[in-house]
Amino acid sequence: MTTREFISATSVDQAVSALSAHAGGAKLLAGATWVMRAPLRGEYLPRAVISISGIAELGEFRIAPDLLSIGACVTHAQLAAALAATGEFGGLTDAARRSANPAIRSVATVGGNLCAAGFAAADLVPALLCLDAKIEYRSVIGTLSMSMEEFLHLRTTLGPGLVARVHVPRGKYRSAHARLPLRKAGDYPVVIVSVKADRHSNGSFHGVRIAVGSVEVTARRWHGLEALVEGRALTPSDIGARAEEMPKEFSGRDGIEAPGWYRVQVLPVLVRRAFEDLCRQESD
Repeated sequence: MTTREFISATSVDQAVSALSAHAGGAKLLAGATWVMRAPLRGEYLPRAVISISGIAELGEFRIAPDLLSIGACVTHAQLAAALAATGEFGGLTDAARRSANPAIRSVATVGGNLCAAGFAAADLVPALLCLDAKIEYRSVIGTLSMSMEEFLHLRTTLGPGLVARVHVPRGKYRSAHARLPLRKAGDYPVVIVSVKADRHSNGSFHGVRIAVGSVEVTARRWHGLEALVEGRALTPSDIGARAEEMPKEFSGRDGIEAPGWYRVQVLPVLVRRAFEDLCRQESD
């Protein structure tokens, strides 16, 4: 039987020091919804587990007039509840309150969702990607601040450290989150589309952000479609049609829940649904 070490960190500095000392043989533990299923994925459990759920600053959530700041150990359920009264974060609220199932949402954390590089269907990733979120990454070297796009590109190569907080700028915009599970009982979504925009009185969209998740291994922005929508007065159906007419920019991943071609085929439908929701919010 392999002997494993359990470390209960009480500060971020202690956690990152322990990660560094174990030279890649340790994993962080908060909600445990991903790491504890490692054997089911054919992966070994780490030699050392570092619990960060007791670090107070990682559980803090702050809403300032110009910035939303989310601690890495805030759960999906806590995030959804805290954002319920905000106007611009409809997409992020839906991503948090509709992911997985109630039991998972009560323990799964923001940081864990972002750091699970092998989990292509993470709801919070595209939701934060379209909101121009910044990641605060802490290591023994110091604190790094990077965009979500940078973080997703670097997250498997960053040195020993952890996501401490996520910072999201507030503003005059709306956001929406559309997901397509094959069933409703906690399925992982086949396709995720998160959008953000400010819609002017003439119907034109500005500051358009469109993020796509679950279609490929890693979520990413749809920059080409953003450019087609930016500054134009289009209906959600128009935008869905533009998405359908564009050259296929995504290579769908095959999975047990859906083949890659199906993910790409239904993507324009999810784009239309997301913009329908965004426009509907204006009349609520």
